[in-house]
Amino acid sequence: MPLRDFFDLFFRRRATGSAGLPEREPLPSRLTYPDSLDEPVQICNPKVLLIILDPVMDASSRRTLSSEMGWARADDLAGRFISEILQVSAGLVRYRIGERIELNEFPRLADGFAYDAQTYRDVLRDASAAHAPSGFDYMSIFERFAVLRRIERREIDEVWLMGFPHAGLYESIMAGSKAFWCNAPPLTQTSSCRRRFVSMGFSYERDLGEMLHSFNHRAEAILAKVFNSLDFLAWSYQRNRDPSTIRPDQSLNLFERFILFDQIAPGAAGVGSVHFPPNGIRDYDLGNPRLVASNSYDWLRFPGFKGDVRMISATEWGGGSERAYQRWWMQHLPKTAGRKDGIHNNWWQYIANLDNVPS
Repeated sequence: MPLRDFFDLFFRRRATGSAGLPEREPLPSRLTYPDSLDEPVQICNPKVLLIILDPVMDASSRRTLSSEMGWARADDLAGRFISEILQVSAGLVRYRIGERIELNEFPRLADGFAYDAQTYRDVLRDASAAHAPSGFDYMSIFERFAVLRRIERREIDEVWLMGFPHAGLYESIMAGSKAFWCNAPPLTQTSSCRRRFVSMGFSYERDLGEMLHSFNHRAEAILAKVFNSLDFLAWSYQRNRDPSTIRPDQSLNLFERFILFDQIAPGAAGVGSVHFPPNGIRDYDLGNPRLVASNSYDWLRFPGFKGDVRMISATEWGGGSERAYQRWWMQHLPKTAGRKDGIHNNWWQYIANLDNVPS
């Protein structure tokens, strides 16, 4: 289900029936710590189970799908992604591949269907429609490779599935006990696992920019959980927002202020969201030359805001490049020492370590 359609459905289910944004629910339970100006930032070292889904398309030559189509090497993409996250997090997130598995077969979809070489070629050539429903069978992979047990034993911390078009993968999905929405509904069949974890869905038919895009939706969802802002995030992505903008006197938390863009906060944009840059007027409007007032430079000083508001446009993040914008967005995420109101000033230690996220 596309992100916006899911948000529309989610928001309708949670609507209060009264005009305006729904009232924020009480913050999730968290241990109460005193505020700190110098609590050290936490460096995260997540161990990844990398599973590459690269089916054999010719039995005699053992030529795989990625080779036949001339798509990227999954290992190269994974290595570049790890380097990119290390850079944009200023060294605070240090991913490492704990184990690499390559499956040279078409994985099963949620209803039991699996492509073969010919039926998949037919889809790529538009000779037949893609199979529907298209959802991926996560449980068959998790059971096959004892993922839940290994997560509990801390042998791995998350899963990266490297797939291909029509494999049915979500960009990210959360599993385990007390899993929550993470750009997809939680995998409730995994609730017996005592640790939460994220399974990322990447595609070697795409490039690094799309990988960062997927990861940043994960970041949005996790931070929305930490700040109890899922309703606000859902509202910001709606097609026909009601109300269309925030109220001038509306009280916003730090995450909500971070994702503001001019369309919902005229004259008061923050850094924007994954789909909407500060000056965006529609999804993926990354190359918009329109100048808007934004405090994005102030976020580089977090938490010591100075009221630095500047007129910015797409030239700030290099024009319409997906990779350039997602990097720019990530580089503005707070990553400093200290803690305020029970929330760490280093947001990366939530994004990359679910053990830090309140239940």
